[in-house]
Amino acid sequence: MTHLEFPFPVIPEAASLTTVAPGVHWLRMPLPFQLDHINLWLLEDTDGWTLVDTGLANDATRGIWLKIFADGFRGRPVVRVLVTHFHPDHMGLAGWLTDQWRAPMWATHGEWATARMLSLDQTAALRDAHMAFYRRADFPREILDDLAALGNVYATRANPPPATMHRLREGDRVSIGGREWRVIVGTGHSPEHACLYCEEAGVLISGDQVLPKITPIIGVWPTEPEGDPLRLYLDSLRQFANLPEDVTVLPSHGLPFLGLAARIRDIEHHHHRRLDHALKACAEWVTGWELLNKLFTRSLDLHQKTFALGESLAHVHYLMKDGRIVREMGNDGVFRYRRA
Repeated sequence: MTHLEFPFPVIPEAASLTTVAPGVHWLRMPLPFQLDHINLWLLEDTDGWTLVDTGLANDATRGIWLKIFADGFRGRPVVRVLVTHFHPDHMGLAGWLTDQWRAPMWATHGEWATARMLSLDQTAALRDAHMAFYRRADFPREILDDLAALGNVYATRANPPPATMHRLREGDRVSIGGREWRVIVGTGHSPEHACLYCEEAGVLISGDQVLPKITPIIGVWPTEPEGDPLRLYLDSLRQFANLPEDVTVLPSHGLPFLGLAARIRDIEHHHHRRLDHALKACAEWVTGWELLNKLFTRSLDLHQKTFALGESLAHVHYLMKDGRIVREMGNDGVFRYRRA
């Protein structure tokens, strides 16, 4: 992996802010997962504060926000809650924060709509679609039973976002604190992931689209079982190619870093290497379950197994669209994959 520079190597203390550029502040929130944190960004605005991302919907995150409200806002209100994408660590508390401050939520339409649907949908149809997806992958019966018992996990980690929103689009220019921030929409990791670039400040808020140490999950999910997210993701990385080499990247996980172009090359290399691994894993007919166990050899918990399947299928679907892998459904209703 290419060597990157980390200009802010000290992680902010709990419920405190670190300034990373004039008017741009770093807040870190805990997550109860193996990936144990998310970075949020607080931007000084003309009449108050713009928040970028919200954290997971739980009491620990709410408690930190309440402390920030009391100690860190200097008596100024939140005027806008801007969310990069629908995942619960990013949009989980958007509804709560907008209610607290009577502030609008800004997001792309695809992210807002997906969050509204997943946070509110408790129907049998959603559950059945999820279970059918994992049965086609030949997940073992005990894992299927555990997944069925969990139900809609998203709704346990994200409050419903507000019923109205301000739509962000690719290329939009948003004025925050008298400076212009350009919206760059990425795809693949989520439907319409909004990144924010400010030329004057020299920073890119990259969300999950570009991370310094890990690659974001690029997966095929039950709600879009025939998707080709890896192609979308790799194509969308090209939108960052013309940004200055000295831009400071503010990611949602890990440390702020310098070296955007080199990091994108590393990510592309990683996925092309994984494509090679997936192709070799399909030398003979394999199910989705068999494939993920070939590509992920470490011990995985229940949620990680669903992520691993999504990642495995993302690489196989890419190869299928290129004609390098074929797929058949057996009489048992299970998909199998083999090198063409």
